[in-house]
Amino acid sequence: MSAMKLISVGTVLLACQSALAADEVVGALPTVKQGAAVAATALVVFAITAAFLMTVVWPKISKGLAEREAKIRSEIEAAENARAQAKASLEMYQKNLAEANSKAQAMIQEAKAQQQAQLVEMKTKAEAQMAMEKDKVMREIEAAKKQALAEIYTQTSGIATMVAGRILQREVNGADAEKFTLEAISSYK
Repeated sequence: MSAMKLISVGTVLLACQSALAADEVVGALPTVKQGAAVAATALVVFAITAAFLMTVVWPKISKGLAEREAKIRSEIEAAENARAQAKASLEMYQKNLAEANSKAQAMIQEAKAQQQAQLVEMKTKAEAQMAMEKDKVMREIEAAKKQALAEIYTQTSGIATMVAGRILQREVNGADAEKFTLEAISSYK
């Protein structure tokens, strides 16, 4: 800043010197000679200011702009890298999600198949057990039927023997009773 003060003081001194040196009266419109002195002074001030700006100020501005440009470029590159990484992460996430969905669907299908197989197995076992129970019940019914028939035949035979003995007025023996029973059974069928 002291250089700027020096330049401005120098400019004022030059302007005063050229006005005093001329000893002329300055009117409303300056003369060509007066205008040339002001122009020369302005050119000298401009040259000194331009030299100062070019040597001191402009390198600092250029350095600051270059640093800012480099920073912006690095931030743009970092943002592009981050965007590329985010895109890659999103694609990987979507791929993993698709794989997880397909695995889940496969597991669901496998569970359904296992469930169906278990249902078929349970149904088959239930049907086999029902068939065994039915056969057991049928055998029990057949045995009970045979036992009931045997009891009925025995009781019927006893009753028939008694009736026949009364009708014949004699006693019927076991062989006669068995003969009557067999004849009654064969005529019944």
